[in-house]
Amino acid sequence: MSDVPGAPADLLRSLTRAERLLSRRMAAVLADDELTTEAWRVLCLLADGQGHPMSEVSAEASLPPGTLTKLVDQLVDRNLVFRRIDPLDRRRIRAYLTTRGRREHARLDERVRASLAEVGVPAESALLDDLTELIARLDPAGRRDHAEAAGPRR
Repeated sequence: MSDVPGAPADLLRSLTRAERLLSRRMAAVLADDELTTEAWRVLCLLADGQGHPMSEVSAEASLPPGTLTKLVDQLVDRNLVFRRIDPLDRRRIRAYLTTRGRREHARLDERVRASLAEVGVPAESALLDDLTELIARLDPAGRRDHAEAAGPRR
């Protein structure tokens, strides 16, 4: 830790710690449904109903392609996700939520939001806005941000 308050090392350490603690909290919420935080990220991305190429899902979920394929296979086996050939580019596969997947995402989303509210993080959070802005500044190439990928906020 730096002796200078607000040093870059403090920001990095705080963001890392917050991410780890939040991941643990989400894992506890999702454990009853035997879902991982990685599976939750995939469900959130697909919740917009547009269907997404597997390469995009891989990037947004921060998973290597092989790991994502295994995870999506598991979600397909649970009837939460299905895949279709992209009608515009037949070389690509797009992933979508099934009807059951949409119901499960909505149910779990309520549980996740309630868990976050318990620690004082409201659904409409200035923190999320600040992090989204930070991501945009750090990623000028313009990859979609995770807030957008998670779908519209309430």
